Amino acid sequence: MEVEGSSKKMIATQEEMVEAKVPMGYRDQCAHLLIPLNKCRHAEFYLPWKCEAERHVYEKCEYELVMERMLKMQKIREEEAKLKQSPKQPIPLIPKTANA
Repeated sequence: MEVEGSSKKMIATQEEMVEAKVPMGYRDQCAHLLIPLNKCRHAEFYLPWKCEAERHVYEKCEYELVMERMLKMQKIREEEAKLKQSPKQPIPLIPKTANA
């Protein structure tokens, strides 16, 4: 499944995310990494020093998504700034008439 506006593809399917009970807010391009992380957390009773490798990989994926969105927004702002700076035709104070 391709996500519009992102370079990463959705790897986990909707069925897999529903089966793993992934909350709606976490169903992004990194959900395929969250599923094994949550399984590890459950198996290890959420001990903070366990599942570090899985957590690191998941957080890195989320960080890359955030950075990608920030860069995209920065490009949009730069394009808007260029459009605002483009020279506009001044509105004449005295309109031209058909006879002039």
